Amino acid sequence: MTDSDTAVAVRQSRTVEQMIVGHPTSDGAGVKLTRVLTQNLQRRLDPYLMLDAFGSDNPDDYIAGFPDHPHRGFETITYMIAGRMLHRDSAGHEGLLENGGVQWMTAGRGVIHSEIPQQEDGVMEGFQLWLNLPGKDKMSAPWYRDFGAGDLPKFTTAQGVDVTVIAGESHGVQGAVTREASAPTYLDLQLPAGARFEQALPAAHNAFVYVYRGEARIADTAVPMQRMAILRNEPEADGVVIEAQTETRMLLIAGQPLHEPIAQYGPFVMNTQQEIYQAVNDFRAGRLA
Repeated sequence: MTDSDTAVAVRQSRTVEQMIVGHPTSDGAGVKLTRVLTQNLQRRLDPYLMLDAFGSDNPDDYIAGFPDHPHRGFETITYMIAGRMLHRDSAGHEGLLENGGVQWMTAGRGVIHSEIPQQEDGVMEGFQLWLNLPGKDKMSAPWYRDFGAGDLPKFTTAQGVDVTVIAGESHGVQGAVTREASAPTYLDLQLPAGARFEQALPAAHNAFVYVYRGEARIADTAVPMQRMAILRNEPEADGVVIEAQTETRMLLIAGQPLHEPIAQYGPFVMNTQQEIYQAVNDFRAGRLA
């Protein structure tokens, strides 16, 4: 890790609009997870469609993984905190996602893939974030890239905050991935007790945080562990200021809204119902393979 000397002076921090408690559920072949960003928040948190958090040391919660399933019209970003997951897809891509790594996949016009744990015991923990594609890119060619932990840009602030820049830019450090239409910011922050972190954010971008260790404070609101805090879009605010009550780990995610219609049917996210019917027909006819 390297120190970042690029100062970020946030004049006025965003505040917390509402706190969200995730819903326990299961997906794939019975993998237990918590759905933090649900379908009813897609408009509010445009361009993001979903955030799942998974974490367990019980193999029964994750061992079956996610066998072959289709996607069309968006991107999946899988961030592995602990554990090993093998990815294969119908476009011929294959990769092993390990501790601290990220898998970024653009489903585009369609792909069928699987994610299978490569462990029979121990902890498996991580997140999957769904990022919408603008209509003009929904039928683009599928794309995929694995980033090992050592491939992700990182820096440490003067207050000892360790920052991993998965997407976007922070304190002059460019992230692993950029996207012009949605301009995503995706940071993993590890804050020592008592530390403070500032991140500039465009006022028009939707933003939220998810605390997965410890407790943070944003303005006058405490954000406890396993809570998502949606940040207000305040014209006078130029970023967010985060203070750690204890040693804390959290995600800070923001993006430029697409302001497009959202039509979703399971693993297909398009702009119209007609496009959803076409996606289902293409899948049934084997045209996503």
